[in-house]
Amino acid sequence: MPYASILDLPPGVRDRLPVHAQEIYASAFNAAWERHAGAPDREAIAHRIAWAAVKRGYRKAGNLWVAR
Repeated sequence: MPYASILDLPPGVRDRLPVHAQEIYASAFNAAWERHAGAPDREAIAHRIAWAAVKRGYRKAGNLWVAR
């Protein structure tokens, strides 16, 4: 289930990440979704890849995600 926009992201992502990090998440998720089309755990893989992409550009400082 690729995300058409950041408004479609799960609430846990939308409520916690800044807009740019949400865009990174959605883009990475959508790319991973396509790359792993035949995988039985496709969605879980895509979410892990998306979080890894966010963590390359952002870090958690207290309760906030801030750019590195």
